[in-house]
Amino acid sequence: MSLKKITVFSLFCLLLLNFQCDEDDLSTKSCGLVVVSNNETYDNAESEHYDVLDVNLYGHCLVFNISSSGCDGSSWDLSLIDSENIAESMPPQRYLKLTLTNNEDCLTVIEKTEPFNLTQLQVDGSNEVLLNIEGLSEPILYVY
Repeated sequence: MSLKKITVFSLFCLLLLNFQCDEDDLSTKSCGLVVVSNNETYDNAESEHYDVLDVNLYGHCLVFNISSSGCDGSSWDLSLIDSENIAESMPPQRYLKLTLTNNEDCLTVIEKTEPFNLTQLQVDGSNEVLLNIEGLSEPILYVY
């Protein structure tokens, strides 16, 4: 094989490697909202009424689909609040609340989907944690 063919083949392989991406990197980057970790905020959290339609876990991203009354949902503020308390069980457990601030005065029922980045909820010495979210009947197992 000639040196020119080896060089072209090597450059082609490097180009292919450059286009690869890590799926975990994509899910972390696409999760825009950060979980608030504050025990006082957790204890004092108040929320407008909402219904959880669906919850899905994609890598490090927990996606809520909720509905509530409003005009268009553009001014809604969703927060996922961690109590900072970790139950020392196997797997460890965390306690969270989803809150909605909704100042819209319309009576239309609106749906909104919001992702939260869970990476800061990882527990040292474990590769999974149970997320007990107030209002949900079952905990969510976050494996990382």
